[in-house]
Amino acid sequence: VEAAGLTMEHVVYTQVYLADLANLPALDRIWAGYFAKNPPARATLGVARMPVSTPVEVTAVAIRDLAAKRSIDGAVVTGDRIFLGGIQGRGADAAAQVEDALARAEGVLRKAGASLAHLVFVNPYLTASMPMEIMNRVYARRFEFGYTPARATIRVASLPQGASFELTGVAVRDLRDRRVVRPKNMPLSPTASPCVFAADTLYCSAKSAFIPGPNSGIYASTVEHQVRQTMRNLLDGLEEAGLDFSHVVATNVYLDTIDEFPKMNATYSTYFGSAPPTRTTVQPLTSAERKQDDRSRWPM
Repeated sequence: VEAAGLTMEHVVYTQVYLADLANLPALDRIWAGYFAKNPPARATLGVARMPVSTPVEVTAVAIRDLAAKRSIDGAVVTGDRIFLGGIQGRGADAAAQVEDALARAEGVLRKAGASLAHLVFVNPYLTASMPMEIMNRVYARRFEFGYTPARATIRVASLPQGASFELTGVAVRDLRDRRVVRPKNMPLSPTASPCVFAADTLYCSAKSAFIPGPNSGIYASTVEHQVRQTMRNLLDGLEEAGLDFSHVVATNVYLDTIDEFPKMNATYSTYFGSAPPTRTTVQPLTSAERKQDDRSRWPM
């Protein structure tokens, strides 16, 4: 941030990945030294592995103008955006926890003069104890069909306080700055829009490795081909918005095993020129055994 002429106070949104959440108290102590006042919104996630076996990785978003920055219940409001830190829910069962988290998010947004409809991008993070179908069912009820935020739903190894569900996200303050972009080969979804504009910034949902089409699409077995299919799916959204890979400024890559980082990277790098986007790469979970099913589909 100093190289960009800014300070740590300009940081408004962060994701922290830890290999062991037992190190969270140590992280918090050091974090407070860098963000003594007006800290950024933050989500803290326990993941299985990261490149070069680092125990911690941090990704951040900073703004240039501090004049409009203010904090509201762990969120950060800027001139045109609202950044939500990690919000967990409480409840007797999985559905109640998701409902409570969404209600808490809505409450924070309301204090900022917005609503869930203002969200342009959401990261729902789930542990193994949160059924995906329950989360999706509760989540879909809170958004207008076909106009949901872009979304990257990631299963992680662990969450703080032993939670099974956490969400973080970005919202616009003015709904006129929000516009959904949907390629023609992607059907309407009750849970995620392919891409959503926040003024001049396009947020795209996570894409996995398959080519959409009849009979559930076309799948590939190797990580190199899966990267190519994933990038093809992302390009559909970019092109629908009149953009291409040269416009991309930040990416997140989630791998089944970090051992395949070199193979992924060799293919990934062919899509960008001399000024590639910033990137975070993590292995969220313990590696799974990958086998195709009777319809030649490989696990995501």
